[in-house]
Amino acid sequence: MFLCRSYLTLMILFCSTIAIGLEGISSAQPQPDDNWPQFRGTLANSRAEASGIPTTWSAQQNIVWRRELPGFGASSPVTFGDYIYLTCYTGYGLDASDPGEMEDLTRHLLCLSREDGSMVWNAAQLSTHPQQPYRQFIPLHGYASGTPAIDDSGIYVFYGTTGAAAYDFDGKQRWLVNCGTQHHMFGTSNSPVIFENLVIINAGVESGDLIALDKQTGAERWRRDGMVESWNTPVLVTTDEGKVELAVNTKGTVYGIDPATGAELWRCDGINDYICPSILAEGSMLYVLGGRQNTAMAIQPGGRGDVTESHVKWRIRKGSNVCSPVLIDDHLYWTSESKGVAYCVNAETGTIVYEQRLRPAPDKLYASPLAVDGKIFYVSRENGTYVVPAKPEFELLAHNTIEDDNSTFNGTPIISRGQMLLRSDKFLYCIGLR
Repeated sequence: MFLCRSYLTLMILFCSTIAIGLEGISSAQPQPDDNWPQFRGTLANSRAEASGIPTTWSAQQNIVWRRELPGFGASSPVTFGDYIYLTCYTGYGLDASDPGEMEDLTRHLLCLSREDGSMVWNAAQLSTHPQQPYRQFIPLHGYASGTPAIDDSGIYVFYGTTGAAAYDFDGKQRWLVNCGTQHHMFGTSNSPVIFENLVIINAGVESGDLIALDKQTGAERWRRDGMVESWNTPVLVTTDEGKVELAVNTKGTVYGIDPATGAELWRCDGINDYICPSILAEGSMLYVLGGRQNTAMAIQPGGRGDVTESHVKWRIRKGSNVCSPVLIDDHLYWTSESKGVAYCVNAETGTIVYEQRLRPAPDKLYASPLAVDGKIFYVSRENGTYVVPAKPEFELLAHNTIEDDNSTFNGTPIISRGQMLLRSDKFLYCIGLR
């Protein structure tokens, strides 16, 4: 009883993304940090309104609490009310030299207290089909890379070939739906998108399809194919005419889709490579990164048919194969996952303002940046977090490491109640002034 071998290169990792209602490019207000209900926050832009976020921390400084997790994972935490939700896995693939038995692989949805990180409940889901063995790219991220999405109706997760699942707030599983059984060398990681009464899943690896499920029952409402080498979660964007569209990036093509029906609205030539980074939707503009050769482009949504000539505003040969960008005051910021270079680009023109190598060398950066309190936080996998000012002038404000923790940091950090929640594959940290 297994579903197929699925796994995502953590280069493919932070392609996962979800987004609900995005508003205003420069005029958009940062999201409040009361709830952080999906990957990259309420507006899926990793930008928060908070103050007093520490610039520096260490094992002895500004760690409010640290909680060891029951299993490994590469997803981001989300918050809703007084609770934190995140995914991990156990039973198989925790040690490359002795991975264990694949039939023991189990995914977990955890509910933790926001106050101190203590466990409230742990909902376990045994893998329903064989997964890709724990070797090659899989040790980069493991088997729990998708971030939960949450609203008043419940919590929604995507476990690759084991399927998409819905949970009530007491941890009871409401439904589990198979989204496909295919597999890929890089695995899977995409996160759910909630739109009205639908949960939308990019099952590009598992079936090559984009699938909309009923939130309450899990019944399929629509399905469309064409998700070729697409390791990113779609985003919702509101056009200048006030219409909501779903944008998704695939190999060679970016699509605009009606989220209610799955009908194609528009398409344009994209990046001819596998696609991991999430599209950033700010106001009525889409910012797209991807490809091993690194490309960035800006697209105006709202068109119809092939909009390559009419709606692609700029394209440059700088980008990222994994990380998604953030926008602050008409400038885009991101890092190259392997070059260790931080970029700042004029969002209106695509002009490069700076490209600066981070020092000390970060090795790889798979987490997407977080912008808050006048600063941008870049989390590397194995060499700490780099802090730079949120302005088009490069300066390294801090480089933070936690000396007694040698685990891997793949998760994009979030803001909650004036503090940062940062997840490694072994621990969850609450970082705040103290």
